[in-house]
Amino acid sequence: MEQPSSEFKSKGGLGRIVGAFRYSMAGFRAACQHEHAFRQEVMVAVPAAVVALLLRISAFEKLALIGVLGLVLLVELINAAIEAVVDRVSLERHPLSKAAKDLGSAAVALAITIAAATWAVVLYNRFF
Repeated sequence: MEQPSSEFKSKGGLGRIVGAFRYSMAGFRAACQHEHAFRQEVMVAVPAAVVALLLRISAFEKLALIGVLGLVLLVELINAAIEAVVDRVSLERHPLSKAAKDLGSAAVALAITIAAATWAVVLYNRFF
């Protein structure tokens, strides 16, 4: 028996890849336009990535420093998606809506903590 699927779901091939790229770019645009936290994190991540590239550290250390910046942005995008879905379902206050939003926020806080710890360890081990 065939599973029902959304009419918006692509079937495959090159068209799927092109469509996925367009949806991704639309998501980045939406995050930049509507998510203040994402914009703030990008304003930290971009210069920090440049600094990481300029540091006299190994390629692996550069990857780690830039990778954790990407992790923060990734988790922020997922958090924004969770918040959008919760708000789409209902704008009324509900304990489950609060829990979903709080859990997403906690995930972002954890990602930022991991990023800060990674930067601290790499810089400390390299320069102190």
